[in-house]
Amino acid sequence: MVGTATNGRGRHSFPYINGGYDMSPGSAPASNAGSECGGIEFTREDVEALLREKPKRKDKFNLKELRKNYSFLQEKFEQEECDKLSAMDSLTKERQARLDIERSQNTLSEELGKAQRELSSANQKITSLNDMYKRLQDYIASLQQYNSKLHTDLSTAEDDLKRIEKEKAGMGENLSMLRGQLTMCKTSHDEAVKQRDALVNESASLKMDLQQVRDDRDRLLLQVESLTAEVVQYKESTENSCSELDNLTTKTSELEDKCDSQSNEIRTLKDQLTTALERLQVSDLSALETRSEYEEQQKLIDDLQSRLADAEFKVIEGEMLRKKLHNTILELKGNIRVFCRVRPLLPDDGSSDGKIISFPTSMEAFGRGIDLVQTGQKHSFSFDKVFVPDASQEDVFEEISQLVQSALDGYKVCIFAYGQTGSGKTYTMMGKPGQPDLKGLIPRSLEQIFQTRQSLLLQGWKYEMQVSMLEIYNETIRDLLSTNRSSIDVSRTENSVGGKQYTIKHDANGNTHVSDLTVVDVRSAKEVSYLLDRAAQSRSVGKTQMNEQSSRSHFVFTLRISGYNESTEQQVQGVLNLIDLAGSERLSKSGSTGDRLKETQAINKSLSSLSDVIFALAKKEDHVPFRNSKLTYLLQPCLGGDSKTLMFVNISPDPSSSGESLCSLRFASRVNACEIGVPRRQTNTRSLDSRLSYG
Repeated sequence: MVGTATNGRGRHSFPYINGGYDMSPGSAPASNAGSECGGIEFTREDVEALLREKPKRKDKFNLKELRKNYSFLQEKFEQEECDKLSAMDSLTKERQARLDIERSQNTLSEELGKAQRELSSANQKITSLNDMYKRLQDYIASLQQYNSKLHTDLSTAEDDLKRIEKEKAGMGENLSMLRGQLTMCKTSHDEAVKQRDALVNESASLKMDLQQVRDDRDRLLLQVESLTAEVVQYKESTENSCSELDNLTTKTSELEDKCDSQSNEIRTLKDQLTTALERLQVSDLSALETRSEYEEQQKLIDDLQSRLADAEFKVIEGEMLRKKLHNTILELKGNIRVFCRVRPLLPDDGSSDGKIISFPTSMEAFGRGIDLVQTGQKHSFSFDKVFVPDASQEDVFEEISQLVQSALDGYKVCIFAYGQTGSGKTYTMMGKPGQPDLKGLIPRSLEQIFQTRQSLLLQGWKYEMQVSMLEIYNETIRDLLSTNRSSIDVSRTENSVGGKQYTIKHDANGNTHVSDLTVVDVRSAKEVSYLLDRAAQSRSVGKTQMNEQSSRSHFVFTLRISGYNESTEQQVQGVLNLIDLAGSERLSKSGSTGDRLKETQAINKSLSSLSDVIFALAKKEDHVPFRNSKLTYLLQPCLGGDSKTLMFVNISPDPSSSGESLCSLRFASRVNACEIGVPRRQTNTRSLDSRLSYG
């Protein structure tokens, strides 16, 4: 029976045998944890030796009871073994499921990368096709211009040909007329020659009667001279007509040659026009093919873009689901959420041989991990969210917007910034005045709350809101909205002698009240912005070697929200606490003296008290020293109650501040591990007390 129970195992411990506990079958068996805390353990060999040994003291051990206990413990051991095996199977299944999820994430990442590469290739192809299409369009336009030019030249050539043919016909008519005139001139010349011959014959025959015809000789001589002149004139006109005929013949030949050359040019132009038309048709076909290819590529790009959009949507949905599940887990565990923000390097920061802060890029640590190197040693931390130096104010607020929304739903919400002086706490909480893009968490939270309040009016919700602002300066509470602060209060001395004494009180419901604190009813974000400016002018700031405008006090902004729904008669009460803690600093680096020295000592003391509280909460000690400082006592509902609490740890990348940055990151890790309880929604009846509750 013993061999069957052991299943081949060596030694097993059996706790609480004859250790003063009743191990009857009806009693509950002790757990393994109990056995490790102080029970006497026996191995199986010890029990068998006891069974084989003769009992020497029967009054102390009972053998039957011992066997009975042994049988019961053996059955319990087998049951625990079965539970252990089932737990191991469940763990194996969970690990397998986690590996499947990681593989699916890797697959999605690879598909996304592949889709991006395909999209880049498709964009390059589209660019090249667009360039080719533009070149084809330019070429077609040039062909069209050349075609129109050819048509114009053809029309001009046809007009010139018609004009030349008309001139040729006119010249032919002139030539015919000149030929007729030449024929007439030749006929008259022949007649003149005949007349001259007749006169010569007549003169020869009349010589003998010269005396008789002397009187007629002069007349005849005159006739001869006139006829001679006419003959000369006819000769000259004949020569001119011959030269003109030769010229006309030459011009006719030239015109015929020109007509032949123009006919050849016209035939060449017609051939070129035919070739251009054929090339234009080929270009049209190529353009159609290019357009079809472009349309196919466009369809492919649209498909890839839709797939990419689906993948991005799935990634966004997965990230939203992860954030939602993470927030739900933190709310169920009751942990304080911690966001880490690293400010950019400033010109005044010291030069460094290398970066001391880096951010891991693995899937598990991306966006949540931060590594810091000090003296060559790397320290890794993981938080709920890590903001890189180039993260904008809008990016930071987007992560906490849902937490701010919880205040309107009736929860207590607390957000506070922690870090060394000059690490960007006030910039994170308040931003830069006069620059809307650089507004901090407090102005953005108020804008969201009042916008949501306006939208909830349609659902029947009406909200009343009250604001108060205070600072804790040298362990003294100061009302930043007081209209009649004493002269000693204005000068920021150590004790408010002659002024109001503000005390912190807790009621039975877990709420915290500050006596005589100024509470202002607000109806718009503009009113709260005015109050913030007024409080900023009254806040204690000072110049140190580490920060030109160092906050010398803890600033606490509180917005109390009371909502009532007339249709459902539901009433909620929420509180939003936004806290800008003073910066921790070392006296050796800050160079503080006089009042600055006292302020630094008071700040470090209160932050040390906050550290003690966090240590006590992390160790789950019975006593948590909330009363060691005004700051921890005021934050008691946020650190140890049912509030939704978030801490911003602000880090400086300056290498000379690596020690302080490492301390801040270690403190933030302890804060992240603290469990303060599950947040509870406040639906109690609206209080008539006008004083502000912090818890």
